[in-house]
Amino acid sequence: MLFYLSHMTYYASFFNLFRYLTFRSIGALMSSFFIVFLVGKPFIRWMKNMQKGGQPIRLDGPETHLLYKKNTPTMGGGMLLLGFLGSIILWCDWSSPYVWLCAFTFLSLSFLGFLDDILKIVYQNSAGLSGKKKIIFQVIIGIFGALGASWALCRLNCTTDTVLTGVYLPFLKNFVINLGWLYPFWAALVVTGASNAVNLTDGLDGLAIGPVMVTCVVLGIFCYVSGHSIFSSYLKIPHVPMTGELSVCCAALLGSGLGFLWYNAPPAMIIMGDMGALALGGTLAAIALFIKQELLLGIVGGVFVVETFSVVIQVIYFKRTKRRIFLMAPLHHHFEKRGWSESTIVMRFWIISCLLGIASLMALKIR
Repeated sequence: MLFYLSHMTYYASFFNLFRYLTFRSIGALMSSFFIVFLVGKPFIRWMKNMQKGGQPIRLDGPETHLLYKKNTPTMGGGMLLLGFLGSIILWCDWSSPYVWLCAFTFLSLSFLGFLDDILKIVYQNSAGLSGKKKIIFQVIIGIFGALGASWALCRLNCTTDTVLTGVYLPFLKNFVINLGWLYPFWAALVVTGASNAVNLTDGLDGLAIGPVMVTCVVLGIFCYVSGHSIFSSYLKIPHVPMTGELSVCCAALLGSGLGFLWYNAPPAMIIMGDMGALALGGTLAAIALFIKQELLLGIVGGVFVVETFSVVIQVIYFKRTKRRIFLMAPLHHHFEKRGWSESTIVMRFWIISCLLGIASLMALKIR
């Protein structure tokens, strides 16, 4: 909306500011933070009134969760949704098809998470929506996103096979794996995997939102560079026209995350729930797919990858041997069982995430 003020430079040169991605990204970050911050307290009160008993807690989980988290309301993803959508409506150039695709991904996965959270609250059961139904929904969204991105590239006359269906390897120059007709299924795998990975990580106060914000910063920088023909050519990364606008979306996600962290910092006043975790993970995956950096997402989001693999390894090993590798999965619960405090686990995972983010930024130059 505010982007279109840039067309009024005839009346005042000041309006030219709204043309710049950097200015609008800062504006998106600040506005999304204040939207979440301002709606936070009334939203939490509303959720508490609606959710008598709060988030259902796993009975087989750490004992401290039954003591300290039982009455904490869930569905904090609603705050993230308000902050993100409100901010991109204000600051994005909606002529970019990628903004529409990003908004669709966030909305649809928020709706999926909403259904899951509602079932948990109504039936006071931590199971929620069945895993099979969630995965089918996520796969459909991933395929739709891939087809939408292909349509956008064709519309922008950027139709080379490597950009349409290629997978680029970080740190390597001109090394592309062309998946061809398999690319939509790859996109579905990335969206589904990232969405569920963030959801698995969201088990401690502030744990998931920290790595999400680090990922937003890194992807925002890559979006800015990918959408700029000169910068992308110099740094040898794929140029995807109009993806620079996604840096504003990343800034909006970052600001929403900061606002949410204000209320989710230990001890949390609200939990993001599936409504937030599924949407955040899937949207970050979609953005990475649009700028051809989905493998880089696995590096900067290494915390999510490790958390997911800890569950996979635990399940496979237990089915074969009836024994456990970890005291409990996901990995953060293993450290809880070993006596680490919640704040220690969160801070150390954040430190690891920051280091992975810095390592990912090296991919801009090491090619």
